[in-house]
Amino acid sequence: MKLVLAEPRYFKDSISIISDLVTEAKFKVTPDGLELVAMDPANVAMVIFKLLSSSFTTYEVPQPEELAINLNNLKQILRRAKGDDVLSLETTEDSKLKIQMKSNTTRSFSIPTLEMDDKDQRVPDLQFPIDIHTTAAVLQEAIEDVSVVAESVTFLGEKGLLSVKAEGDLSKAFIEIKADDVTAIKTESDEKFKSKYSLEYLKKMISGGKLTDVVSLQFNTDYPMKLEYKVVDRLSLSFILAPRVDND
Repeated sequence: MKLVLAEPRYFKDSISIISDLVTEAKFKVTPDGLELVAMDPANVAMVIFKLLSSSFTTYEVPQPEELAINLNNLKQILRRAKGDDVLSLETTEDSKLKIQMKSNTTRSFSIPTLEMDDKDQRVPDLQFPIDIHTTAAVLQEAIEDVSVVAESVTFLGEKGLLSVKAEGDLSKAFIEIKADDVTAIKTESDEKFKSKYSLEYLKKMISGGKLTDVVSLQFNTDYPMKLEYKVVDRLSLSFILAPRVDND
């Protein structure tokens, strides 16, 4: 396997974001691209990542491969990649991943591949009655606003309106995001949908805004949320986040 990226930014930033949630993960390298599906250690969040073969200037995959990697190790190496570097990824016969960065100098690194169980993570089949498309900045501002007062956030969705609220011991925050030129809210239902999620996880997920200006957000009442960042013909990075259910 040999993969070459003339523009390493998307891969570098994606790994940086994913490694905040998942320490070790298994990549599948197929003719279509590089894929990863992983759960965080607490089983609260799932990451689904795909870097399409069209992102690479060289994509030599004689047969599908699986690579289990420590993402923190990979992130530390990718941090050394500069914007004008050509980045290549290659598997070696001694079960290592060789990473080379080439510009006016050539720098080579290698990290061991890991033994992980063969159990594949299954992406759940979720149905969402409300679908919101907005800018990454709008979502990021809302999450950062409510983070000031609490550790969890409640999303309320209905036709034409998304509300984001949080309550701490003494303080409250409430944000209304109306459908407009920036935000599209699609639902066939006249119902209101309401669910609570961990801000600790959401603050890590909204880093997906480094990759693209647009985010899609789907949820249901007391149901997982799906966040998706997509760059056409390049990549998609999605997160599925379990709801927080109040015990009272």
